[in-house]
Amino acid sequence: MSLRTTFALSFATVTAVVTVAVGILSYSAAARLVRVDQQSVFDEVVQDLRVEVRERRMDPEDFSSGPGHDFVRPARTDVQVLGPDGHIVDPGSPGLPVVDEDREVAGAGEAGRLAVHKDVDVGDDVYRVATVSLGGGRGGVQVAQEFSDTEDLLRALQQRTLLLMAAVVTGAGLFGWWLARRITRRLVILTSAAEAVARTRRLGIDVPVTGSDEVGRLGRAFDRMLGRLAQSEEDQRRLVQDAGHELRTPLTSLRTNISLLRRMDELPPPAREELVADLAQEALELTELVNELVDLAAGQSDAEPVQRVDVAELAEDVVGLVRRRTGRRIVLRTCGDTTAEGRPGMLARAMSNLVENAAKFDRRGTEPIELAVAGPARPGTIRVEVLDRGPGIEDADLMRVFDRFYRAADARSLPGSGLGLSIVREVALAHGGEPFARRREGGGMVIGFTVGGGGRSGEGPVG
Repeated sequence: MSLRTTFALSFATVTAVVTVAVGILSYSAAARLVRVDQQSVFDEVVQDLRVEVRERRMDPEDFSSGPGHDFVRPARTDVQVLGPDGHIVDPGSPGLPVVDEDREVAGAGEAGRLAVHKDVDVGDDVYRVATVSLGGGRGGVQVAQEFSDTEDLLRALQQRTLLLMAAVVTGAGLFGWWLARRITRRLVILTSAAEAVARTRRLGIDVPVTGSDEVGRLGRAFDRMLGRLAQSEEDQRRLVQDAGHELRTPLTSLRTNISLLRRMDELPPPAREELVADLAQEALELTELVNELVDLAAGQSDAEPVQRVDVAELAEDVVGLVRRRTGRRIVLRTCGDTTAEGRPGMLARAMSNLVENAAKFDRRGTEPIELAVAGPARPGTIRVEVLDRGPGIEDADLMRVFDRFYRAADARSLPGSGLGLSIVREVALAHGGEPFARRREGGGMVIGFTVGGGGRSGEGPVG
């Protein structure tokens, strides 16, 4: 069954159970009250009659229904008067049966003696009958209350209750179906969108789901998920296109130099050495490019688990590594809270790219490269920046230094692929921060990124 049918049947079933339970309880309570009320009225009439015959001497003629007698017969009751020997003096309407017990009561010497008969059939009706003696052997009075009319009333009430329950259950089923359609309509839209994505593999499908309840939140989350997947697919497509474009240059140069190897014997020794040096350099650049592409792809993935890391401790490891690689003097400064939730491998890669990039462009190396880690720069944020005294970057290039494969005009002669700062940007965005770059007073650059942080305090400045 569909969710809509399941919801409608469940709603109707619960309503039916509740309605039947309430109907049965209501009918039982009403029937009990009616029966108790009828019994109470009958018992009260009989008790009043017994008190009356005990208080004064009365004869059968005093209860006659003929003219000249002022005996008031109780409402909704039948009265029949018996003589001393139990014969009927004044029949009731309808006439009531007289049995030996009634004759014995009629001839009793004690006034107010009682005989009660339940479920007495009189014609097609059922009565409750009580015989009260007048005392002194003068006769008795039979008082009867029709019982079947009360049961007929209760049967009619039962039928109406059943009809009402059936109507309520039917209405609940129809309302449940309508409500299920209303509630599941947006889920059906989500299902159709998911099926369309699976069928067409198009991630740009719009999900028109509104509302602030759980279904609305699910729709918005699904729409954001499709957006993220579409963006990820676009990023991968652009990465492949850009990588293919960048790989063509070194591969073309390699093919050209390899073709020259066929005439290696014809080249003079200086040309041979130059050819071999070019091949080695091109192979190195191609290796670095592939490695940076792998690093960039790894930076876009969430395979590395998030954990509590101290960015200052990661910076110390990065400083030691870059010192050994470049032989440059690097100064590390930390202050404030430097712990954050993040991926240590990605953060270390971003800081390493910044420091190595500074070492590559600051070729003179007269002043140390500075790596500063400070937190929080603003509430919940850690700031990482690298300061150098290199040639700097033109204002026109500041906005593009974090683009993939982008290289300023004066840096195209230097080794590199233009992916290092792009990786920094990906790492910063993955950690809820952003990259930044600005010219440094006195020459050089300040390049870095921010990371969401908070936790224990870091240590003071380190040289």
